[in-house]
Amino acid sequence: MHLEQPLSEKEFDELDQFLLSDRCSDDAMTMDTLHGYLTAIAIGPESIMPAEWLPMVWGEDEAAAPKWKNKRDEERIVNLIMRFMNEVLITFEVAPKDFEPLFCEHEVDGKVLIDPEAWCWGFWEGVELRAGSWDAIWDSDVAELIRPIYLLGADEIEETELAEVDDPVKVHALALQIEANVPAIYRHWLPLRKPAVETIVRDEPKVGRNDDCTCGSGKKFKKCCGAE
Repeated sequence: MHLEQPLSEKEFDELDQFLLSDRCSDDAMTMDTLHGYLTAIAIGPESIMPAEWLPMVWGEDEAAAPKWKNKRDEERIVNLIMRFMNEVLITFEVAPKDFEPLFCEHEVDGKVLIDPEAWCWGFWEGVELRAGSWDAIWDSDVAELIRPIYLLGADEIEETELAEVDDPVKVHALALQIEANVPAIYRHWLPLRKPAVETIVRDEPKVGRNDDCTCGSGKKFKKCCGAE
């Protein structure tokens, strides 16, 4: 299946059930958390390669990888995740205003309210992958746009901020703000976004480890300056 092909409803359910199954650790992301995580990676200040972000889907513990039946089984699930990521990327490239966070809903006192916390947790995990680069947004014109995600997604917030998230109705209101704000956060980082790998152009030929060191010591490079 081509990576540009969006997940069908059946495939979405397949990935959802896999992440919730005993084959994944208790810390593995759920679909709403995964969607938030992929969104942060897709719109953030730096491109991040899948080899770095994919292991976090299974949990923070490096030993938390799923119990694969075989290589084909692993390839199938990873393909679904990559296509899920591409759905996010393509939406922002083609129609960012149409982006919809994968929020949960629950009923409170007879009202259906949005619960965006799991999505925000995932988004903040994506932010933490490049926390230093994301810091600049707090000094920008869009600082207030990311604040609702911070309030609901960060591991810790200030005690004075707890009152902003202590009621389901307030959380519902923050969810509506987040949905409206994400495209603007995307637009903020778009012209500033750094590539995943920067190409280094050398002015001089690379010194081989078995070549004589350029410092003139008479030693091999690997046993002189190359040893550092």
